[in-house]
Parts: sequence; C-alpha cells; structure tokens
Amino acid sequence: MLSPCLGRDDVQRALGEALEESRWVTVVGPPGSGKTLVVRHAIAGAAAVSWVDARSLHGLDDVLAAALASLDAETAPGDSLSGALGRAVDGQDCLLVLDGLDLDATGAGPVLQAMLDRTTHARVVVTARTTAGQPHESVVRVGPLPVPHVLAPLEGPAVELFLRRIRSAGGQRVDLVTQAHEVHRLLSATGGLPLLIEQVAVQSALVGLSNAMSTVSLDQAVDSAHDLLDDASATALRRIGVLDFPVGLEVLARVLDVPVPEAAELAGDLVRRSLLEVDQRGQFDMLSPIRGRARALARPEDRACVDAGLLTWAQAHAPAHDNYGAADAAWLRDLPAMRHAVLTACARPETRAEGYSVANRIFSSLYTSMRAREAVEILEGALASGDGPSDIGAQVARRAGIAASEVRGTYEGLWLLDRADQHASAAPRPEEQLAKTASIRAEMHLDAGDLESAESEARRAISLDPEGSISRQATRTLADLYASQGRFAEATQAAADAMPARISRDERWIDLSARTVLARIALEQGRTAEAVAGARAVVLEARELAEDRVGLLAETLLRGIDPTWPGSDVVRETLPWAVRLPVLAQDGRDLLLRGEARQAAGLAADVVALADSARLGRDAVEARLLLGRALVQLGDLDQATTTYLTALDSCRVMRLPLRAADVLDGLAAVARARELPEARSLAAAAFALRAPRMAVRWGYSADFDVVAASRAPEAWIDGDDLSADAVGLVTAVFTRPTSAPASVLDTLTAAERQVAERVAHGLTSRQIAEELFVSPRTVDAHLTHIYRKLDINTRARLAALVVDHR
Repeated sequence: MLSPCLGRDDVQRALGEALEESRWVTVVGPPGSGKTLVVRHAIAGAAAVSWVDARSLHGLDDVLAAALASLDAETAPGDSLSGALGRAVDGQDCLLVLDGLDLDATGAGPVLQAMLDRTTHARVVVTARTTAGQPHESVVRVGPLPVPHVLAPLEGPAVELFLRRIRSAGGQRVDLVTQAHEVHRLLSATGGLPLLIEQVAVQSALVGLSNAMSTVSLDQAVDSAHDLLDDASATALRRIGVLDFPVGLEVLARVLDVPVPEAAELAGDLVRRSLLEVDQRGQFDMLSPIRGRARALARPEDRACVDAGLLTWAQAHAPAHDNYGAADAAWLRDLPAMRHAVLTACARPETRAEGYSVANRIFSSLYTSMRAREAVEILEGALASGDGPSDIGAQVARRAGIAASEVRGTYEGLWLLDRADQHASAAPRPEEQLAKTASIRAEMHLDAGDLESAESEARRAISLDPEGSISRQATRTLADLYASQGRFAEATQAAADAMPARISRDERWIDLSARTVLARIALEQGRTAEAVAGARAVVLEARELAEDRVGLLAETLLRGIDPTWPGSDVVRETLPWAVRLPVLAQDGRDLLLRGEARQAAGLAADVVALADSARLGRDAVEARLLLGRALVQLGDLDQATTTYLTALDSCRVMRLPLRAADVLDGLAAVARARELPEARSLAAAAFALRAPRMAVRWGYSADFDVVAASRAPEAWIDGDDLSADAVGLVTAVFTRPTSAPASVLDTLTAAERQVAERVAHGLTSRQIAEELFVSPRTVDAHLTHIYRKLDINTRARLAALVVDHR
C-alpha cells in the first residue's frame, strides 16, 4: 500500500496530463521532495509498468542493462544495448520508469530521444534533479510542500505529514496552540521538503519539539539523526551507507560484526527512524540522499569493517569445494554483496588470493543456476584486478571464458582460455590445468559446430591428464559429439566411460549429461519408450540435486517426445543462450504441434538469428529445420527452400548426417508440392544417410511421407555421408532458368528479395516481420545483408533499386 501523497494534487494532475500528451516525462525536483512517491501514485492504475531503480547507476550501459532487465529482455551477442532496448519497447504498451536517474552523469538523454524516434509506442518517465533538454521531453516540477507562515494557522499538508510522522514514531501528542512556535520553527527549517519533514518529526518524537534541531538541509537532518543515535546504531547507519546495494540480515550482521538478532534490532531501529527501508524481499536499503550523507559520515575504520565483514560472509557462504554448488544456494539472494566482496578483495594484493578463491568456489552455483552474465562480471573483474594464485588463476580465467562464451557468443571466451593457459605454466601441475582448458575449448567448438576441432581438443585433454577428473568431462564431450555425427556405438561407449562420475559428489552433472546423450541415441534409433524413461529419470534427479542447467536441457528433449510432460516454469530471457535457444526451439515445436504455424515460424526465425549471432551452429540447424517445417505448413515454399538449403550446407560442413537427412526429407516435401521429379530422390538420399546408422525418421521428418526412390543419386552420397558436391547438386534441383535480364537484385536470396519488395512498398520492419511470419530481428538481419551486397545504406535507396529493376 502506498504512503499518502499529501498536498500533491496539482502535481499529480499535471503529471497525468503530461503522460497523456507526451511519451517522455521528466519529473524534476530537489532531493527529498517526494518525486518517486508522486510518480507511484500517478501510475498506480497503469496496466504494464517496468520500474528501474537508477539511483546507484552511474554509467549509460548500466542504465540500459537495468532497463532491459526490468523488461525481461537483454542483448543478443553482437547486439547493442540501445538497439536491444529499442526493440524491447517497440510496439509494447509499457511505461518505463527510470527512478533517480542522473541525466548529466549518464548522458542518457540522447539515447532516450533516439529510442523514442525509432519506436511508436514507447513511453518513459524519469525522476531526476535536472532535465535532459531533449525535444521529446516534457517536464513536471515537484517543489517543496507549502509551509505555513509564522503568523498563519498551522494547517496544510506539511503540518499533516509532520503530525502523522510524530505519531507513527511514538512521539507525544502535539498541541498546535501551545507549541505553535516550535512547530513553525521546525517546519520552516525543512523548507517544506517531505523527507526533511519526516526526519525532523522523528527527532521530535525522540527528544521533544523544543530539543529537536532546526535543519536547513537533508545532510544536516541526517547529521542530527546520527548524533541522536546510540553508538551501535550510529555505526550501523554509517556502515550501511558505505554499501551500494540492499542486503539481507546475515550480510548485515557480518558488516556490523554483531550476532544476527542484534543486527535485526539495530536495523529495526533505523527503519523506525526513517533512515533505512525494507524492500519487498525483506532486504535493507537506504534512500539515495540518506545513503550519500551516511557514506560521507563513514570513518576509515567503518569502510575497513564493511570490506572485512563482506569477505568474511562470502568465505563462510561460498561452497567449500570449487566444483560444488547448486542453483538453490542461499547466498544467491545476496549476489550483489558477494560480487562486492570478491571484487574488493581481488583489488588488494594482501587479500587477492582470498578473493580469487571465493570467485572460483561460487562459479558452480552461478553456472548451475544459469547466471552466466553475473558470473562473467565477477570473474572478469577478478582477473582485471591482477594475477592471483597460478592454479586458481587458471581456473578463474577458464571459467570466465565459459561464461563469456554464453553471454557474448561461443568464441568470445577464447582469449580468456588463452590467459588460463598462461596461468597454467606456473601452476603446480601444468598438465592438469592445460587439460581442463582443452576440455572447455572442446565444448566451445562443439557448440559452434566445429566438430573436428572439438574432437581434437577433447582427445588432447584426455592425453594431457589421462588419470585426472577432467578426462570424464572430455569423454562426455566426445559422447555428445559422436551422437551428433551418428556414431552411436562410439557415443554409447564414451557415455559409459563418463558415467563413473556419478560416484563423485562434485561431478554429478557429468553423469546426468551422459545419460541425456544415451536417451537421445535411443530416440534417434526408434527406441522411444527407452528415450522417454531415460530423459525423465535425468530430469527428476537433476531437480533433486538442484542441477537446473542439465535438468532443463534434458527436459527440453523430454518435451519433444512426451507432450504430456509438464515443463518447468522458467523465464526464457534469463537463461544463457546455450540453454535458452533449445528451450525456445522446443516452444516453437509445441506451437507447431498446436497448429499455430505462424507463431512457430516467427519464434523459429528469431532463434535462427540468435543462434547465428551467438555462433551456436547445431542450434541454428535445429531452428532452421523448425522454420522450414512451419513455412511448408504455411505454404511459403520459396522461403522454406532457401531455409532448408542453408541448413543442408551447414550439416555438410559440420558433418551432421542425421540432421542432413531431416533437411532432405523437408526438401522432398517441397519438391513434391512443386511437382518436381526429384522428390523421391531426395527422400532416398535421406534414407541412405539413416540406414547405416540404424536411425529412424522422427520429429519433423516423420511428418513427411514422400515415398523414397530405390536408390539415391550416386553423385549425392559418398559412402555413408553427403558427397562434397551434394549441396550444389540438390540446390540445382530447385533452380529454374529464367529469361529475365540480369539484375543487381539477383545477388539476393529469396528471403532477402521478399524483404526488399516490402521495403519498396513502404512497410516498417515490424510490418514486414508480421507479413513474413518472422521476427523484427530477422528482418533487420536481412536488411544488413542486403545493404552489404548492394553497397547501399538506406531504405530509400533500396526502395529505389527495387522500383528501377521491376
């Protein structure tokens, strides 16, 4: 329930009118004037509001990232924060509130202006001390409450707020007749600022009206409150002011160096005095103006105790082993405190080793709970502070590389792996560290679809440390790789070799992942009941162990073969790309199964664009298979053809014969719809890839029933795989000669031509996306390729070219 917004009727009315007339409203006023409360009251009935607490954000990137988080959106690898925010709000009936934004320090004004220029429905409210001075900006000013003149009656909102706060703080009843002079004195000193009125009221409740100090600024009010506190409470005020984030009670106890019950009592006292707030999660926080003054009051010993207390808390709550850690770890609720503890410790040579140790030990919980973005921020920050102990430094760099590859793109963490190798040279057992790094490189290559490099690195990891624990992880990678290539006997053996990891508490994920590979093999070979049982067992055990990541991947497989399985309720936008894309692809398959082909095509196109930008090769193939199937169902055979042919080329390069067979089945269906005689040959080629591997048609391929020819064309197949010329020969099946004169637009693909034609008709990217059943991001990607091919840079020039060559 909101606190009453006394005496602000005119301001609220002005703000309501501004919100109706303008897409950007800045609410301006001095600290303590109640800007935030005014905005909360004004938007209380709004349907969709994204609120960003920008009081502690000092950089533009921080502001944009926080805004994306509030909208449950984020950037794709290679995307800009401003571009992602524009797409997140475009077409959405949502109000974005940036509360306490420092427009001068962040320089956010031009970015907000550009965002509004590029969108049609985006709306923004900013509370700030200054205006941005941008064309779209409307300004509503919040001033102090009117304070009664010394000769005027004691009435009005300032008086009402003063009396209410005294009562709530347990003060004596105020007699406005006999104590009029003291009330006038105190209210005049506040200048009518609500926050100052509350502070003076609390003082009055504690020491009486006559003893309360007249203050002329919020700083003086906090100073006066600090002077009235006992030593323990004053220390708590100063130390909490040093923090930049809300904290839970256990963290607070460590910072104050007192038992938890005493910390709760001290915090409660500060809350009663309006010096501290309790948020909806039960954590303690300060208003920005109060925090600023409390921090200024802090002494060197306070800052030292805060840093030492946070590090002590972090050491006590980080897992004891660097491979332990589950997604339900209690310390994750205080992740900002953990980040501060690690980075502060790493910044000082005398505590750097401890900071590195904590950073290394918390990684498993961050990775399992799929908080890759937070992991890379902490680990890269540790590395940037200076080199830590060689063996831990190698591990931290390696793990930073893992997280960076998931946040920024598959190969964006390679430089960190190189740094890990540099640390390894000084480690007690260099070969062990080098083996671990080689194993991670193998995983990166596998995700990207470079299966040859993945196999080479995995075997190198095993050869470097054949008896070490990393051998099981590298063997699990080989099992996944072999399964992708249809080498099922080798995959089954590799999975079995990795299985002994189940006896080790810190490596249970390896066992779960290897069993997921076995379930996938069973599915590929038609043993559906076995696949369902295996995947279900992995999901249930992963939930018991709080192994969220591997459990969600197994559940994605299970959802594809058992439609009755109730999927976990996860926020897709918070997942790392390597997990999010398979989950989104399965969401698309569910849509297709329900007959919602248009929505399935749009989601699949989005996954294609994301997978390509993140360089997740196998996911891109899976997404194109889904997109092609949806386009066939929608009757868009041109786009389906180009989608399938792109996927076929990827399958040949990555050596994914079973997915190539799925593509060929899709192309066979397209060929039959076009009455092409090669339809049966395409189906025969798919059969030729599956038969030697004892694989069956399932999923999309099972939807198509083209009768295969007795033999596939010899030029298409080389042994058990596609021939080197297969993609070109299959592409030629769908190429028809034309007598039309050559055009500069001939360099465009069919999908790019469709986008170009619609640009010529004046459609926006969002309108084109709706017509073509793809996402706006996919349309933007097509336009980028078109501009590069045609050596142009504007939509107007593209439209002119299309018209000239019609």
